[in-house]
Amino acid sequence: MLQLVSDKNQTLKSFTENNYAQAAFFWTALLKSKSIKVNDKRVTADVNLNEGDTVTYYLTPKQEAKPAFYVVYADKNVLIADKESGVNSEAVFAALARERECYFIHRLDRNTKGLLVFALNAETERVLLNAFRDRKIEKKYHALCFGEFPKQNDILTAYLKKDAEKSLVKIFDKPISGAEKIVTEYKVLRAENGFTTAEITLHTGKTHQIRAHLAHIGCPIVGDMKYGNSAQNKALKAARQCLVAKSLRFCLDGELAYLNEKEFYSQFHAELHE
Repeated sequence: MLQLVSDKNQTLKSFTENNYAQAAFFWTALLKSKSIKVNDKRVTADVNLNEGDTVTYYLTPKQEAKPAFYVVYADKNVLIADKESGVNSEAVFAALARERECYFIHRLDRNTKGLLVFALNAETERVLLNAFRDRKIEKKYHALCFGEFPKQNDILTAYLKKDAEKSLVKIFDKPISGAEKIVTEYKVLRAENGFTTAEITLHTGKTHQIRAHLAHIGCPIVGDMKYGNSAQNKALKAARQCLVAKSLRFCLDGELAYLNEKEFYSQFHAELHE
């Protein structure tokens, strides 16, 4: 049993997805079995929560044990988690924050697997936020894509414009009003049977940059239902993008410089079936 308090007006489903990944995994089953209470009243459908409402979840031990993430590394300053697909980054943070002081530094898309960095004190939060802003943390991603890349490796430049109403971005080859410059580097790791596995390095970090930029060059990520090939994804029964935040390296000064000696890797792979 886990009892949580809503911090704002929101739907029960949204609150669950951002605060308790295990309950989100079994959302339909929990509603069907009346295993969620709002203010001590059992619910059987999504409802609107008010700030201060109490939500109580009754999961079985097996449901509670389903992993949403794994801790790759932790010391007094930093914790690095390896997130499962289908898990909101906010839910990883919420789980960690229930056990210790924790600060949210960056996020991954819900269906992207891989490494997330959290600060464990306020000073580390300040340093890491500045480091991400100044590109002092090198992140590499692995993506399984449809098609063949035009070269074995390249650094691509384009222009990204957000469409907030549709919650997506559009890519343009030339500057246009309202668009931001993006730079995406790739290296082909393997190409066979119409698929390419590529390593991606971001030189800019914009919303959905990898997914949209790769789709723009004709190599959409397998399972990407927003920017990818819907027909091919449906044929493969691939509903989540095959994208992994695979590795992390730090280039820091001061008290966190000891992290520069380490490199961190996700256990996950950019594959259709693991």
